[in-house]
Amino acid sequence: MSTITAVRSRMLRIPLDHPTSFSNRTVYHRDHPVVEVECDDGHVGIGFCYAGNSNGQLVTSAVDQLFAPLLLGQDPFRVEGLWAAMYQESLLHGRAGSTMRALSALDIALWDHNAKAAGLPLHRLLGGYYEDTVPAYASGGYYLEGKGHEGLQQELLGYVEMGFDAVKIKVGRLSVRDEASRMQAAREAVGPDVHIMLDANNAWSNLEDALRYMAAYEPSSPYWIEEPFSPDAIGLHAKLAQRTGVPVATGEIEVGRWRFKELMDQDAAMILQPDAAVLGGVTEFRRIARRNPQ
Repeated sequence: MSTITAVRSRMLRIPLDHPTSFSNRTVYHRDHPVVEVECDDGHVGIGFCYAGNSNGQLVTSAVDQLFAPLLLGQDPFRVEGLWAAMYQESLLHGRAGSTMRALSALDIALWDHNAKAAGLPLHRLLGGYYEDTVPAYASGGYYLEGKGHEGLQQELLGYVEMGFDAVKIKVGRLSVRDEASRMQAAREAVGPDVHIMLDANNAWSNLEDALRYMAAYEPSSPYWIEEPFSPDAIGLHAKLAQRTGVPVATGEIEVGRWRFKELMDQDAAMILQPDAAVLGGVTEFRRIARRNPQ
């Protein structure tokens, strides 16, 4: 039996060449906590998460002080039991945010170790569906100083020339009129056959504003609208889904199978976007994928 002998963490702060804007915030750097789980079989598993643009040390502190003592001396293949122990330990410290991202990174590291020990890539260890490739889209379209419509069009055309048949852009920062013009420019650049996804990054706080923006976007045939509201506003997601013909997508910063079940129960999104580095690791991602609320 393999045994966990060391748990290490560090936080990498990556500065951006240019300040990058979303609908309601500007980012100057990104914090990425990285963890290692070392075992006595000679294999080291690596996990990571994204911790926003400040205070990524909150994640590494949770790794070192909250979870590492639970993992040392344990069998790394007992991922379900280790997940349950870490989650129980986190109950009083926040079942979301930095604590859950720390748990996620450690769970990813455990699965990485186990795949290395088995001599398999992780997707095969998990019984992957696709053999060689998976569908993908290019994510970009950020608001940058001086970029303008022409810069956006050049960016999107570059993705299409690389072979992508779907692209995603940020929305919600400008006025309704300016957003409509920007969306039209994007559509004109890529043509009618390329999907354009929209990512609002929690731009709106009420249904009325969201509907006004969606009415401006709809003539350009967006493929989905992502994260229109705060993740806690599940009811608003459901109301918007009922009032627009554009599929609502969310879940990128959601945590735990219970919240995803609530999204499904309320028909709040047609497209779910679970992120293993946010919601509780590979172990929790698998439960959500098979819609297991237990």
